[in-house]
Amino acid sequence: MLFWLVACNKQSGGFVMVRADRTVPGGSAYPLAVEPNHVGKYPPETNSGAGYFYDDVLEYRVWLNPERGAEHLNGDKDYFAAFAQYEKAKAFSMGTSGADDPIVLVRQLEWIAEPTPGTFRAEKGELITEWRVKWLAGNKRGSDTISSFLVHPKSAPKEDD
Repeated sequence: MLFWLVACNKQSGGFVMVRADRTVPGGSAYPLAVEPNHVGKYPPETNSGAGYFYDDVLEYRVWLNPERGAEHLNGDKDYFAAFAQYEKAKAFSMGTSGADDPIVLVRQLEWIAEPTPGTFRAEKGELITEWRVKWLAGNKRGSDTISSFLVHPKSAPKEDD
């Protein structure tokens, strides 16, 4: 399989993006990237799993691991391919050695912080974080989502959920 290596601006951990597929043919079971032309241009290093709600899907990522059989395109370090559509990411993941299941990069403009278990507070600003794709279901932020959550909190999804 032919890849092209693209160095990203933030590389403190040495992660890089090696492929960006910005096409969005047909519909999708999950939201499409909000700005397909920006897929592959987001920082490779982000937070993971924060916030409870999302505002925008930025891209779907498939991380590749040389220690599990992926090509050594970034030395021995992991790297990723970015996609505007979930189904294309999933197909790539299933057909590529050393590939993880797709995850989703989301943008949050308002989110829930949980500094200690069971203690919640609303936050505003921009937060970009990686989520499991299934966490998208029912977690798109609406105008009263945060205030409703604070009245009736729910538990955070576990990493293995």
